[in-house]
Parts: sequence; C-alpha cells; structure tokens
Amino acid sequence: MPKTASLQPSSTGGTLHLDSLAGLLREWLPTQRWFAGKDRPVTDLRLLSTTELFPGCLHVLIHAAHEGAHAQHTGVPAPGGNPPAGGDCYQLLLGFQQHLSPRLGRALIGRAETGPMAGLTVYDALQDPRSAHLLLERMRHSGTLGPLLFDSDHSVPIPSGLAPRLLDAEQSNTSLVYGDSYILKVFRRIQPGINPDLEVPVALAQQGCRRVPAPVAWFRTMRPQEATLGVLQPFLPDAADGWTLALRALARGEDFAAEAHALGEATADVHLALAAAFPAGEHAENALMADAMTERLDAAAAQVKALRPYVPGLRAAFGALVGCDPGPPAQRIHGDLHLGQVLHAGREWFVIDFEGEPSRPLAERRSTHSPVRDIAGMLRSFDYAARQRRPWRPEWARRCREAYCAGYAGRAGWDPRKKHALLRAYETDRAVYEVLYEARHRPAWLPVPMAAIERLAVRGD
Repeated sequence: MPKTASLQPSSTGGTLHLDSLAGLLREWLPTQRWFAGKDRPVTDLRLLSTTELFPGCLHVLIHAAHEGAHAQHTGVPAPGGNPPAGGDCYQLLLGFQQHLSPRLGRALIGRAETGPMAGLTVYDALQDPRSAHLLLERMRHSGTLGPLLFDSDHSVPIPSGLAPRLLDAEQSNTSLVYGDSYILKVFRRIQPGINPDLEVPVALAQQGCRRVPAPVAWFRTMRPQEATLGVLQPFLPDAADGWTLALRALARGEDFAAEAHALGEATADVHLALAAAFPAGEHAENALMADAMTERLDAAAAQVKALRPYVPGLRAAFGALVGCDPGPPAQRIHGDLHLGQVLHAGREWFVIDFEGEPSRPLAERRSTHSPVRDIAGMLRSFDYAARQRRPWRPEWARRCREAYCAGYAGRAGWDPRKKHALLRAYETDRAVYEVLYEARHRPAWLPVPMAAIERLAVRGD
C-alpha cells in the first residue's frame, strides 16, 4: 500500500473534487480520539459520499486505511461501496471559510494549499456553534437531502433556537448538547446497518421502559447501504454518571452499597425489557464459549508479558464452564456496561450508550449474549473505582458487588451469584480484555486489571 494518501472521487461523491484535502485529513485523522487507527499514519483515503448540508458545510463519508489496519475493523463493506480490506469508514462534517475565527481554533484541520479549495481554511464543523445549530434545524424536520435521511418521533416537537455546546468528555463519538434539553450523538466510525444506540432505545421505549431516554430524532445514510449517523435524545441536565458518583463516595469515605443495589435493579429492568423487545436466543454452548474466551486469553498473553504466569489458572476458569449450568438464555444486552454508562438523576438510575464496543463488528454487537456478560462488566467497574484511591478499598468493591447482584436478583428472579462458574468466566474474560487495553493505551493503569487477574486465577473468587 502506498505511503502517500490520495483522495479518490466516488460515484456518490458527485463532481466535487477534494484532492486538496487529502494531506490535511491524513495528518488530522490520527489525532482524533475517535479514530480507530490512532497514532498510525493514514496510508490511503477514499471518498465514499459528500453532501452539502448547508453553505460552507459538507457532510463527508470517507474510508481511511492506515498502517496496521486489518479487515476485522469493519467486517463488512463501508456504506459507500467496497473499499480495500482494512481501515474504516468515518463521518466528517467539514466547514470551509476564508479566515477562521479565533474561537474555533481547536476545530482547525488546516489550510488547503492546492487544488480547487486552495486558500480556504478547513475545520471540524461540529465544533462550530453555527453549524451545530443548523444541523439541529435539519433534524427538526423529517426529509431527505441527497443520500441522507432525517427522521423523528413526530409526537415529540423539537423547539428551535436551542443553544448548542460540545461535550469535552473523551469518547469514541462526538456529542452536542442543545439547551440542556437534548443531546445529539454523532457517530464517527460508521458501519452499515442500524446502530444499536438507535435500535435498542426505540425498542425499549415501545416496551414502556423508562430506564433509557427514548430517541426523538435521528439521521441515516441510505445509499448504497443504510447506516445510522446520529441520534438525538433527551438530555438529563442534573444527572451524574455512576463513575463520578462512585469516586465521590470513595473520596468521602462513604459506602455505595445502596446505590449499587438500586443500580442492580435498574440493570434487571433493562434486561427484562430487552428480552421482551427482541427475540430470545438459544443458550450458548459453554464449550464453544470457553474455547472463544481461551483464544482471546492466548492472544492477549502473547502481547502482554505480565499476563503469562496466570494463564493456567485463567484457562481453568474458562474450562469450568464445560458441563456447568448455562444460566439464563442468550438475549440482547447492553454489551459494554460499566459505571460510565449509567446516569443517576433524581432518585433513579438510567442506562445509556447501547452502541456496545465500537471496535467490534456491528453484527456482533446486535447479536444475543448471556446477560451475565453485562453483570460482569459492572462488577469489574466497581473494582476499577475502588482502586482509584490509595489505600485500595477491596472491601468497598465487595460490598458493591454483593449489593448490585442482590438488587439484580430481586428484579430478575435469578441470582447471578448462584451462577458462579459462569460469572467467574465472564469476569475473567473482561479482565483479560482490560489488561490488553491498559497495556496498549494506559500502562499506568495496568495494575488495576492485573489485581483482578491474580484473584481470578489463583483463588477463583
């Protein structure tokens, strides 16, 4: 693959030539939090579609290949056609001006020096309040614009004139809050098909589940394949996420068991609504699940030396699945549940971000899994919180774990603690994933999942 990027016009890109942007995007994309090939040079760009949202702003779908890219990133063709194997499709909103206002300095992509846009300053339009306002105006009215389709829940009128602000939190997408009334999640990494973060909340709203804010508007691309691009939902201005609340409780020396118990109830409510909204799956074959978990363990151990001494004990945790109680039937689940994915507002817990792990193929994220997988993710999150302050507070995490499982059992009608082999295996699988993630991205955090690895491998708690 060539080392220099070139932007190729596509059948969906019209006659607009963006060759002058290739160099700018090649440098800018790897610096973005949501770029899957972060810190890896972009080796090729392919234009999939362009649509003028309004004067001075283009909606762009682009395929980016980069060093180290491989086919598992997407698993399926990008919306605009069949790009080369490896790399990903990304959604960009690009603004163009002669001179950029100083207040938009963080949005700067660069200045085109050659080609048809020579002399224009290019920037990320989602960071521009004017562009964000005009995007909401598009979403307030259902209709089509080229390959883009805007739709909404017509029973919920969206007022005009809501002031936008960009959320600064690190995430794999871009979120805008409008007047403390709505939040718009703009997906950056695009895969064909309906995104679970639209599909699941809509289905749960139809079930009457109030634990998940229901979408009020969304937009998609329809050509040549359908893909979800953004979702607008009610914003909970006075809410705090579970991670923040847990750390606050730890800092004050306060217990979090009551909150964990209520969170277990909320998780069960969502699981029950998901089971009612979507067709149930069959019990996963424990032997196949154990094989898949062992394969992930071996792959992680090949990359993280610290993991290798514990491999025999961890394999035993997976081997214990064979012949054990398979637990509840497979169903649609959250897929990436942790304290950062729940909000507490008033006296209630709400669950958000049903996108699942964005690095996984969309088909996998929309498939059925054991609800124990979500439970294990939350239990690991309690452990992460307990280890943010010294001295570490393992007893705090244990109380949270017990309370969470008790709350879940009271609503769901079955107790995760009585599925010991299943819960241990899913916790172990999650901890192995965490070890690999921290080793790659946050080495200073590696002791957190490694402490769980030692516990799960040696004692099997």
